[in-house]
Amino acid sequence: MQAKHNGDVSFWYADIGGVPAYRPSLPGDIEADVCIVGAGYTGLWTAYYLKKAQPALRIAMVEKEFAGFGASGRNGGWLSGGFSWSREKYAKTSSRGAVIDMQRAMFGTVDEVIAVTEAEGIDADIRRVDNITVATNAAQLQRAKAEYEELLRWEMPPERLAFLDAREARQRIAIDKVLGAFVVRKVARVQPAKLVQGLAAAVERLGVPIYEQTQVLAIEKGKVTTSRGIVRAGKIIRATEGFTAGIPGYERLWLPLNSAIVVTEKLPQELWDQIGWNGYEVLGDAAHTYCYAQRTREGRIAMGGRGVPYRFGSRTDVRGRTQQATIDQLHEVLTRLLPQTKGVRLDHAWCGTLGVPRDWCTTSGFDRESGIGWAGGYVGLGVSSSNLSGRTLRDLVLGHDTELTRLPWVNRTVKKWEPEPLRWLGVHTMYQLYRIADRREANGLDRTSRLAAFADRLTGH
Repeated sequence: MQAKHNGDVSFWYADIGGVPAYRPSLPGDIEADVCIVGAGYTGLWTAYYLKKAQPALRIAMVEKEFAGFGASGRNGGWLSGGFSWSREKYAKTSSRGAVIDMQRAMFGTVDEVIAVTEAEGIDADIRRVDNITVATNAAQLQRAKAEYEELLRWEMPPERLAFLDAREARQRIAIDKVLGAFVVRKVARVQPAKLVQGLAAAVERLGVPIYEQTQVLAIEKGKVTTSRGIVRAGKIIRATEGFTAGIPGYERLWLPLNSAIVVTEKLPQELWDQIGWNGYEVLGDAAHTYCYAQRTREGRIAMGGRGVPYRFGSRTDVRGRTQQATIDQLHEVLTRLLPQTKGVRLDHAWCGTLGVPRDWCTTSGFDRESGIGWAGGYVGLGVSSSNLSGRTLRDLVLGHDTELTRLPWVNRTVKKWEPEPLRWLGVHTMYQLYRIADRREANGLDRTSRLAAFADRLTGH
């Protein structure tokens, strides 16, 4: 099935009347106390918290396109406070308690984001909901139970969790062949473009200029060279997430992994009566090539997942346009989970990139010698994690020793990705193995396929 619109950055912008007009570009060479590269969630939250802490700071933001052009305006709208990275990897370089502290800090981002939107008058369609992960075969059910039990082992408050049997899960959302599901409570659904545009406006009100259509050509100690001039600053923050590989010298630091979303037309009430979904839960499944979905404010379904996972040479898309094969895959996921939607039109499809470090674990940090800080590599959890990044980078830039600066993701470094064609082969092989594993499990394999475990070892996932 073809989508009515493909690309145009994302449906979220169509929902608010189109992409915003460009702000002015950098007017030439300038000086600042802090230069932030990238005006997505990470950069904007960092600017917001820095300016709130020290109003006299001269902060300049430079952005290649417009604020919110990247994943911040294209994601699935899960404000989850989730922690899907390897706790064991973080624990190896810190402690179990430190990882639990980090997990708790991530969960706290949900309340923090909502508090800021209320204080700043940002209408982002935020709705407090549950996160439900469904299982539709025996192997998925086994993994769902294992993830639920892992959360308990890592001291997730039991009142925030629930495990549902098939009947209970179906009462929530009428997923075909559902066997069970686990629930994480106290998360939220957002409209991503509304959130990032509201945050950009809040940052501007604080006196931070956002220079758009200003491409960064180089980042070095004390200097950011752009296509419009040079910003000299004692402190620099690289907040470029999935676009990091496009900056000279950072080509192999974080892999730009592709994710795509389709959005349906507005569903009639009689169809919602069949589907349920009355709690507006953010929905995922326990497949290896997992999906993520939300019921939108106006009664659409946004269904996301992996299409073509990675473009050779770390290339990125053109304003969100995705391949028809990806649209077909996501439509198949939608109608497989919810056969009630088989006759529903797709109104929009798009894609974007998210940053992936070599060990698949997010990081933030600041090098005092060079004065350069960074945050990202969120592996798909950026809506909430970027808020914690902003507060952490505030403390690091200002030289404060706080609970946030002592969390185990701070100043974490890992090896770079392999050169081409090795990283293209590795990522595509991983996802091909995942797809085969999912098919085998759907066809009756009652345990997790060994192919999936091999795929994880292959790429360090």
